[in-house]
Amino acid sequence: MTTPAILILDNGGYEIKAGISGLDWEPRVFPNSIARARTEKRVYVSDEIDNCRDLSGVVYRRPFERGMLVNWDAEKIIWDRLFSPAVMNVNPSETSLLVTEPYFNLPNIAETYDQMIFEEWEFQSCFRCTPAALIPYGGLFENESGISPECMIVVDVGYSFTHVIPLRDGQIIWEHVKRIDVGGKLLTNHLKHLISFRQWNMIDQTHVVNAVREACGYVSMDYMGDLEQCKCNPKKNPIVQEYVLPDFSARSTSRTGYIRSGPRADIPEDVKQDDNTKMGRPEDDEEQVLYMGNERFTGPELLFNPSDIGINQSGLPETINHVISMMPEELRGMYWAHIGIFGGLGNIEALGERLERDLQALCPVDYEIGIFEAFDTASPPYVAATSLTTSDIYLSTYPVTKAEYQEHGSSICRRRFGGPSYNVNPPGFTSGEISGEIDEDERERRYAMGLESKKGKGKRRAEEEEVTSGNWGGRRRRAAGLGM
Repeated sequence: MTTPAILILDNGGYEIKAGISGLDWEPRVFPNSIARARTEKRVYVSDEIDNCRDLSGVVYRRPFERGMLVNWDAEKIIWDRLFSPAVMNVNPSETSLLVTEPYFNLPNIAETYDQMIFEEWEFQSCFRCTPAALIPYGGLFENESGISPECMIVVDVGYSFTHVIPLRDGQIIWEHVKRIDVGGKLLTNHLKHLISFRQWNMIDQTHVVNAVREACGYVSMDYMGDLEQCKCNPKKNPIVQEYVLPDFSARSTSRTGYIRSGPRADIPEDVKQDDNTKMGRPEDDEEQVLYMGNERFTGPELLFNPSDIGINQSGLPETINHVISMMPEELRGMYWAHIGIFGGLGNIEALGERLERDLQALCPVDYEIGIFEAFDTASPPYVAATSLTTSDIYLSTYPVTKAEYQEHGSSICRRRFGGPSYNVNPPGFTSGEISGEIDEDERERRYAMGLESKKGKGKRRAEEEEVTSGNWGGRRRRAAGLGM
């Protein structure tokens, strides 16, 4: 039998990193969104967004909302575009799929993954896991022996959230995974409000502000000192940048913004050629310029102090320290020595340096801190998936085949892929192997999570009617005959 091609799909909330195992050693990056320009009566799907002439007022429709894939209508359009001959030329019926899913994925959403993959596109086989589960197979923690450490902490700084995930022997310890409600989306929205309040009204210009954040943002090593320095004369200030906004008018030849002066100034060659006599400095009335001072670092600072905008959570260093403190004492040194950072937001300048410095104040003196970062922080899950799928045992061990799915349904995917909702007890639940009787409230909680086949039998249980939600798989109670 011919070995099928293996398609790797790191399906993130902001971008999709995709490629064919063994052929694409570096991921091909596509926007995970559908866009509509205000000035054009056309819808752009994924990579077609690059063809949009006016990105100033683009309206996005994303399949992910708060870290969960909730809009399969939009995702189907995007995946159809990726599988088409114009992009990746994938024939699902002759292809095995490796796809990533969100952390703490809800059971009903996970089942929808399986239904779409096997019933809509009819892939030959599929393996579904979280991005962090792939990291042990990659080279993020490379050392002289070429073997990944047994214990590690990975920090996934993503579009919706930031997750701190402990792994031991290649397995995620789900009961100690922590989430911080700060991601790339929040930082972009925060910067939009700052700029709109202080300079230009850019509330509706998500694409432009996101490009400004990526070009100008950095993590401050001395937050209060940098705030004071930003009050100095802008012309002699080592922090303030002049960012020229892109011009989407019909006569413009450049549709990308650039830093005109200040740190990391980079004037494009076409701008220099258009105005050699002015040394790349056109008249100010022909340009819209953003003066980026403390806006450069106040957004990334939210990763370390979410309480600055009212998020009642601890910062990234404190969260990492708390997760490691929950590990067995004899293993904590290995966790401190192997802390990896990946995710699209992990490319912020000086993130690793600031994290290492702040962790030094929290780490016991007996341990050493090791921070591992990739050159392209968005690619480690894809690179690790490439290493996994090129092994000889992958196809025979990891994926669920279409025939197995047709015979057993999503139950075999739950058993094979696992996850916190199925084979690991969430906080507040007892062990899966129960010796003896459990109380009715515990049984009711386990039933609601799908861990128990029988409901609790409380005093009023017989008078209640169960209503199952078709969207989330949750259960709510409605008492019969009680005026509710």
